[in-house]
Amino acid sequence: MPGKNFVLYVRNFIFGAEDSLVSTVGLLSGVAIGGVAKVDILLTGMVLIFVEAFSMAVGSFLTEYSAEEYVNRAKVSISNPFAGGVVMFFSYLFTGLIPLWPYVVFDINPAFWVSIASSVVGLSLLGVVSARVLRIPLLGSALRMTLIGAVAIAVGALIGQIFKH
Repeated sequence: MPGKNFVLYVRNFIFGAEDSLVSTVGLLSGVAIGGVAKVDILLTGMVLIFVEAFSMAVGSFLTEYSAEEYVNRAKVSISNPFAGGVVMFFSYLFTGLIPLWPYVVFDINPAFWVSIASSVVGLSLLGVVSARVLRIPLLGSALRMTLIGAVAIAVGALIGQIFKH
């Protein structure tokens, strides 16, 4: 059975990567549909990725630290919560670039579709990798990750359509 640190790091990696893919592509899709300029889409995406990567890392650290302090009923070392926060930060940061890169390379309309496709593939791969690492059923993990992510993408696109200029 994997140790507590392994579970902490895997949990933070999966959470950070999934949340980044879903949040970033949902936001970018909604903003792109909303009719803003490409430069504004890129700015919005970069601000989201960096702010959320830091916010998620801090949230991970504070949550894990508080939980360990509660369980141990004493002060605890910051090393494990800090490491979990670092994993969260980098998993969010790097996977957030997956839905953003098409807007750097393509015009808005093709970038919109490539961003969505890249994110759905990324979610599927995250489901596969998670299943392999955690030794859980592969197909169920990949489908769950992909379908839930697709719903979030649709929500972002719908909101963008509703509030389109």
